[in-house]
Amino acid sequence: MTLQWTAVASFLYVEIGVLLIFCLPFISAQRWQSIFKWNIWNRLSQFWNKGFLTMIIILIVLFLDALREVKKYSTADQSKDSKLLPNMLDHVHMKLFRAQRNLYISGFSLFLWLVMRRVITLINQLATAMGTSAALQTQAESANKAAKKYMEDNEMLKQALTDAKGGGGKTQDPEENKLLKKEVQRLTENLKSSTDALKKSKSDLDAMKKQTEGLTKEYERLLQEHQELQNQLDSGHKKDN
Repeated sequence: MTLQWTAVASFLYVEIGVLLIFCLPFISAQRWQSIFKWNIWNRLSQFWNKGFLTMIIILIVLFLDALREVKKYSTADQSKDSKLLPNMLDHVHMKLFRAQRNLYISGFSLFLWLVMRRVITLINQLATAMGTSAALQTQAESANKAAKKYMEDNEMLKQALTDAKGGGGKTQDPEENKLLKKEVQRLTENLKSSTDALKKSKSDLDAMKKQTEGLTKEYERLLQEHQELQNQLDSGHKKDN
């Protein structure tokens, strides 16, 4: 194996290792997002897009070169099969095997490079959605507690008004009644605003949950595709051996 194909094969093994680490179940999406926010990644982010596109171009060129070699030796094998000496035929088969091996290596490297970028994007989106969902849930619980408190205060004021109206012949204080009515009105408005905020928080929470479920399904689909490709690669190595 030449130096360039050794480098591509090493790059492929690194990609497989990184994706396997991403698949570890005990590392959450929030933890990965915190890792992605390290200063070293912020410094390298300005070169990330250029490096990503450069690697894609290199892998595409190598893939096309391997494809050309496969077609070349496949055609030679079909047209001169009956005329070549056994040793030369074995040489052609060896060249064809190497070209097919290089084709698989470059093709899988290119595909996993795209998959790894997509997986990183999905992990960041999933972590953001989970954080937003937790914040909305906390907000909804706070609004629910405030609404219950206002309802209890409202019931107490209503009971106080009822006692004031039927107080066994005692004279009512108009100023006190006015204050109680204003307090009841204020608490009713607060209760209404808290109820509206609670409904809005619940709707936002439902939307974020649906988005999180969609991101989770997409992440699981990519992991399944990665596992299938890894199985195909392992079976291809077994056949080559």
